[in-house]
Amino acid sequence: MSNPEHHRPWRGILVATALPLRADLSVDHDRYAEHCAWLVANGCDGVVPNGSLGEYQVLTPEERARVVETAVAAIGGERVMPGVAAYGSAEARRWAERAAEAGCASVMLLPPNAYRADERSVLAHYAEVAKAGVPVVAYNNPIDTKVDLVPELLARLHGEGLVHAVKEFSGDVRRAYRIAELAPELDLLIGADDVLLELAVAGAKGWVAGYPNALPRASAELYRAALAGDLTTALPLYRQLHPLLRWDSKTEFVQAIKLSMDVVGRYGGPVRPPRVPLLPEQEAAVRAATEKAVAAGLA
Repeated sequence: MSNPEHHRPWRGILVATALPLRADLSVDHDRYAEHCAWLVANGCDGVVPNGSLGEYQVLTPEERARVVETAVAAIGGERVMPGVAAYGSAEARRWAERAAEAGCASVMLLPPNAYRADERSVLAHYAEVAKAGVPVVAYNNPIDTKVDLVPELLARLHGEGLVHAVKEFSGDVRRAYRIAELAPELDLLIGADDVLLELAVAGAKGWVAGYPNALPRASAELYRAALAGDLTTALPLYRQLHPLLRWDSKTEFVQAIKLSMDVVGRYGGPVRPPRVPLLPEQEAAVRAATEKAVAAGLA
């Protein structure tokens, strides 16, 4: 039997990778390659470069392209699903074409978000990027983008063959059941770490993940237990990790996850402006929660 995930490469744990920056804020590609390989070696299935966690909005086009190539060289294109978001549909399509040329098997695409796009412009955007010929995973993040891919719209995008899955970040777990009703073949991917258990129980087929950047093994154990319906294992682990997982849904998620990486002995490092370092009380909270997880043997 062939592995069904080979044909649906967006399934499993795909880590939205944090991008290591040197002290001068240049991209450390060697360190990034090592990070991708380390995540896969520690129970994750692949990576999502150039997601919001990867600070893609503040990369030059050259940096953004090279990040994708670095990930593919490190773990193979089958399990690299780059974010191809852009303000213009033509630019997003070009990023999807670049991803396909680099050997990636799928891409992740936000709706148009330079303005509050209506249903027609959302459909046109996904139709344009689908022309690149690489399977598209929609990314619904109405909190940050002000454009909401509601279940009815997702069903339409899927029905027209434009998207194969959705990274659901709305935090509204009720949507899982409506999506399954309207588009049973559309794969639901957990899009926010702090609703992992709820969406896994609701039938999610994957997780575009943040906190595994710092805690891949414990995160993978939690995900697989939740997917198997093993709540005896999953629930205590979820409670233990939730003080960290909820940072994935906060404005300062990039800084928090990079700090946790530093605390567990990985390299998190700085962020690029306009992001600024955490406030002292935020830093103390993330550090304490991470140290508690380390003390519990979760790192």
